[in-house]
Amino acid sequence: MALELVFECPRTLKKLRSGPLGEFLEGFCDWLLQHGFARYTARQHLSNVSHLNEYLGARNSTGWQTLGSQAVKARNRAPLDQRLARVQFSVNRFIEYLRSSGLFEPAAKTPIYQPLRVAYLHWMRIHQHAAAGTVELRSHSISQFLEWLGPKATPQGCLELTAETVERFFLPYAQKMGRSARRSMQAALRTFLRFCLYQGYVQRPLEHAVPTWRTYKLATVPRGLTDEQALKTLRGIDRNSNVGRRDYAICQLLYTYGVRGGQVRALRHEDIDWAHNQILFRASKHGKDSLLPLIAQVGESLLEYLKIARPRSQDPHVFLTSRAPYHAFVRSNSLSAIVERHLRKAGIEISSKGAHAFRHGFATRMLQEGHSLKAIADVLGHRHLGTPFIYTKVDFNSLRQVALRWPKEAPQ
Repeated sequence: MALELVFECPRTLKKLRSGPLGEFLEGFCDWLLQHGFARYTARQHLSNVSHLNEYLGARNSTGWQTLGSQAVKARNRAPLDQRLARVQFSVNRFIEYLRSSGLFEPAAKTPIYQPLRVAYLHWMRIHQHAAAGTVELRSHSISQFLEWLGPKATPQGCLELTAETVERFFLPYAQKMGRSARRSMQAALRTFLRFCLYQGYVQRPLEHAVPTWRTYKLATVPRGLTDEQALKTLRGIDRNSNVGRRDYAICQLLYTYGVRGGQVRALRHEDIDWAHNQILFRASKHGKDSLLPLIAQVGESLLEYLKIARPRSQDPHVFLTSRAPYHAFVRSNSLSAIVERHLRKAGIEISSKGAHAFRHGFATRMLQEGHSLKAIADVLGHRHLGTPFIYTKVDFNSLRQVALRWPKEAPQ
């Protein structure tokens, strides 16, 4: 029995196996151990969930087949002090186990706009050949518009869409959001309205009804790390801990190769050719694969992480979460959060603190070292030379060479 592997006291075992949740806790314990949780951690989670078990038992809640969300919410209504926060964290793990076993009744109902959103995203993949990252961005943006539409967010409701409706949503949104969010919403609305016309949900083209918010492509300077800032960030990472070894290897890859955070997240064991000292970064955003030399410092940091710090797991990805259950990073902003944490620790204040700051700094560094735009585009995986052109704006040394001398006033 799994519980006997974690607890020895007969009284504790009897207590865990009683109550409304008693029949679930044996399986929960086995799930924790199978997913790599230490016995001490499993014991803490089970002890915390037992509080919920006692609460439900006091309410004479018997005969459970599935656990509903209302029961969980009822237990967690009290203000969260430190202890209750730990209990809630363990309950969330318990819910994760129940959901994976088909024993948990989700709280949220499917939103009315879900079929329309799913159809739109499918159309983006099939007819627009959108990359996975683009689909994720469009999903986030269009969900806000569909939620704003409310009951009208259906194929029948789209028949009532007008240019005025689109403006009423977009103008207040654009006024309170930044440049990137505005551009993402513009693109999402235009492709969504194109999709609606394709499906016959609207009778006339409405994509041009999305207001054009004037921005200039080369109006800003890339917000990257200087070489000094990047090295300071790397030196500030504590490599004596497992998390530090992982974070150092991640930041070292971002600094050395200028790849996107998503490419580091997607890195697999098979992409590292130790015999030929090469590393492959898979294409993202319809770019190109990049097969690059495995620099000695990068190889050493990767080996240190893989041999000492990486949890044991069958997951083929190189970088995993530091807490069980161990898996690859799922969220697109996971690496940016890691980079931001170490930038703050190093005392570096820049406007863009995500993983892309290393990429901007890398491109600027290549340009200042005299590499051509073609070479920069190849290393960064860009298909078009115009994409890295913005970095020419920060090549101040070259600008000084072509600058005209200030004319002196001719003597009278």
